[in-house]
Amino acid sequence: MINLNINDGLTLQSYRPGDEQLLFDAVDGSRAHLARWLGWVHDTTRTDHSLQFIEHSLRQAELQEEIALAIWQHEKIIGSVGMHRWDHGTRRAHLGYWLGKEYEGQGIVHQCLGGFIKFLFQDAGLNKLEIRFVTENKKSAKVAERLGFKVEGILRQAFLRNGLLEDLVVAGLLKDEWKASH
Repeated sequence: MINLNINDGLTLQSYRPGDEQLLFDAVDGSRAHLARWLGWVHDTTRTDHSLQFIEHSLRQAELQEEIALAIWQHEKIIGSVGMHRWDHGTRRAHLGYWLGKEYEGQGIVHQCLGGFIKFLFQDAGLNKLEIRFVTENKKSAKVAERLGFKVEGILRQAFLRNGLLEDLVVAGLLKDEWKASH
């Protein structure tokens, strides 16, 4: 179980059975906002879907394939950060994140990803992290840029979102680049 204190009111913590209602409420409260970018939101229509996600994320963490962490603020789940597609050979993985609409614009994603990246490079032994986002998602582009990720290319029509194939930006950060800036 991972528990990363980001600041006095903000914590990243492994999901646990029992968190499903709080997780569902966070998704449901920002459903229209999140569904624009995240296809899985359409499939999260009941609390037991959130429980299934939690159980799956715990299995994936045990297998060292993925890590999913809830963003907690004052006893409430307000979003999530995650690491997936963990390639142990190249020590590389993808990052994902989401935040409830009412919490955007406060630097929360930046702070949480900063703490998560530190953990992944220092404790999990990763060498490279990638953030992938559709070209239209200017907020994710800004998040990646502020964290020091460099755009490495665009995968054309590589992502299916709301029935349409879209271009996907790949931005990467190497451990050495991160160390040099910290």
